[in-house]
Amino acid sequence: MWQSIAPAVTGQPARRLDNDLLEKHRMPNFVTLEEARSFIGQEVGISPWLEITQQRVNQFAEATGDFQFIHVDRERAIAETPFGGTIAHGFLTLSLLSTLSAQTSVIKIKDARLTINYGLDKVRFMNPVKVGKRIRARFELLEVTPKSPGNILLKHKATMEIEGEDKPAMIAEWLGMQVI
Repeated sequence: MWQSIAPAVTGQPARRLDNDLLEKHRMPNFVTLEEARSFIGQEVGISPWLEITQQRVNQFAEATGDFQFIHVDRERAIAETPFGGTIAHGFLTLSLLSTLSAQTSVIKIKDARLTINYGLDKVRFMNPVKVGKRIRARFELLEVTPKSPGNILLKHKATMEIEGEDKPAMIAEWLGMQVI
């Protein structure tokens, strides 16, 4: 059962994982290099919803030193912005990819000892995340590239959705190096 959900970077429609194949590799999805390549262009993980609280935003402000009023001063944000209140930092939204991906069944190469965050090729913040809203991440596998012996680079398109909104908060091309 394949369903088209969104255009992939290649211009071809992205597909959700076949339920039978997904069940074969359930939690986490350990696959061979060749099997991983067969998932290119497919959605390989959807995280649970996560509420963005003012406490989380304030903690991020403390950690980064970014105390811009749109994030930490509700009354001023209501009075002076079109957001109707405080919003999450864009980099907070981006940083939550790590925790949200850990809660999904994204593809992992068999015998991989660890995955290293290798960076990002592209990030776009498209819609502010208002405090009190819930977000989740959807992951589509874009590329599988063997690197030096024992290293395989996986590129995912990560889309951060906001519950009840059509426009996503963020879209990023995220790189993870799997070390065998």
